[in-house]
Amino acid sequence: MLTNVDGISKILIYILLFPLYFQQAFLEFSWAGGDTLVVMTLKRLFLLLPALAIILGCWVTIPAFLSVIFRQNRKEYVTSIFITWWDLGKSIFSFWGGILQFFFNLVIALLELFKVLILSIWFVIQSILFMPFRLFGGASKKVVESNIPWIAVVLTLFWVLIEATIFTYVTTPLVVDTLSNITGEQLSMAFVRIPLFAFLFFIVLGSYAVLSTFVDSFKEKNIYQIAGIFAIEVIVLLVEVVFLYREFVDALVPWFALYANDFSITMTGILAVSAFMWFGIRSLSWFLFASHGTPTIMAVIQGEGIKLAEKAKTPKKGKKTDDGFGADLSNELIESLKKDVDWVQEKGDLLLSSFILPPLQVIAAAINFCTLLVTGSHLFNTPIKKLDDIRDSSEMLKAAAEKRADLKPAAPAES
Repeated sequence: MLTNVDGISKILIYILLFPLYFQQAFLEFSWAGGDTLVVMTLKRLFLLLPALAIILGCWVTIPAFLSVIFRQNRKEYVTSIFITWWDLGKSIFSFWGGILQFFFNLVIALLELFKVLILSIWFVIQSILFMPFRLFGGASKKVVESNIPWIAVVLTLFWVLIEATIFTYVTTPLVVDTLSNITGEQLSMAFVRIPLFAFLFFIVLGSYAVLSTFVDSFKEKNIYQIAGIFAIEVIVLLVEVVFLYREFVDALVPWFALYANDFSITMTGILAVSAFMWFGIRSLSWFLFASHGTPTIMAVIQGEGIKLAEKAKTPKKGKKTDDGFGADLSNELIESLKKDVDWVQEKGDLLLSSFILPPLQVIAAAINFCTLLVTGSHLFNTPIKKLDDIRDSSEMLKAAAEKRADLKPAAPAES
């Protein structure tokens, strides 16, 4: 009789303490203290948390089955215990799959990050390489669409610069000889050319200014002003022909004599050719660009400001206004940075989710064993697919309190 009692006692002890017979082996195998580093890392990564969850589930299952005697709806409760074990199994497989998914997402994110870095570097290089072209394009567009004749102004100044340069090299010997005779010292050409160039630059620019004033006088039909400006223009013509264009024609006489037999030209012929050159050059340059560029230059010099009619432009629908290269580049950089920030945030949330969810699957399944024992229901719905499925702690406590209230037996009705 005592032997039977001892046998039943041992069986009961085995049933109540059966996790003791395998939990140490489970923990030692999953901890893998004596294995190589790679095997130890893999076992601790894939097996340690599931082993702890299984051991906890075994220990909680023992009092859960013992409490069946005192519970209502015993069939549903026992079914819930088996379902909890089923959820634990699914959570363990989800945990393993989640780890693999995390490493897969990590590799994809690193590759995409590398691609973003390469594209960003290429964007910077492309912006630097094409910056001169874009600057030139933006400047050209503004010049073409502007109501100020910048092209005419630039061409006028450029032509004045060319004339001043040519006349500087042509008249430098004459000026050097004249100043040397006056001062009694031999002056170097390099010393004379710089002030001579500045002087001739303003002389040529002043001749265009006189011509512009002469044209304005004709537009206003002011006879006295026309006569005065005409006299000034004749003086300008004589000064430039005698001192500038004559020297230029004199420099060309040896070239004519080289290719022409019995070539000779008198002073009157030289002055006539010089006057003809002056009239031809002034006419061509005036009608091409100087007629628009000279008034603008004079307005700036006189401090009157550029008073031109504004062109009313209304941007077409669906098109953005162009604020120039700087604004375009800034907008592109800002849009690119916004896309990169959105991409980093999206990939960061994805990596965080794939990193946190796998262990949470197993932990949630293990916690469901404890809540099943205490409240008779699960706290978490497994498997957890996204972080938003994890409710706030206060909400979970409120839900648990409502479940406990539902499980209380209803009060007997008063007779």
